[in-house]
Amino acid sequence: MTVMEELRTRNFSLYGQWIGIISIIICLAVGIASIFTFNVGLIIFSGVCIFTGLTLIFVEIPFLLRICPVSGRFETFVRRFNNNLPRAGFYLIVALIQWFSLFIRGSALIVAAVFLTAASFSYGIAAAKKQEFTSSSTLGGQGLAQQII
Repeated sequence: MTVMEELRTRNFSLYGQWIGIISIIICLAVGIASIFTFNVGLIIFSGVCIFTGLTLIFVEIPFLLRICPVSGRFETFVRRFNNNLPRAGFYLIVALIQWFSLFIRGSALIVAAVFLTAASFSYGIAAAKKQEFTSSSTLGGQGLAQQII
């Protein structure tokens, strides 16, 4: 199934996953860009944003858990998010952390907060509609896993 075919399915968990991929890129980019400020609070929020982006890589691209050496504890943590509602909650928590960076100073971290919130809402809508959690075959969902085995 191609990306366009996946987006036409109207499954909000797929929308959430693709917004999550964009969030990874944004978290890493704005986290690195904002870390070079002279505000200690903003540097801490930037570090959290970078860590969030790195964690989301493994949450959203399950194929990487098979090829990257990670600890068993981290793998167990990531596998908790194999459903719509836990992912919506996780995204909401990390989005709120980035929204709190506004108390320090307005910065580019707000872009990460917006995208993380959008991913949370997508997963939340999928959970409310009781849509089955679906991982994109392009990003290591069941389609790619079957090709590897």
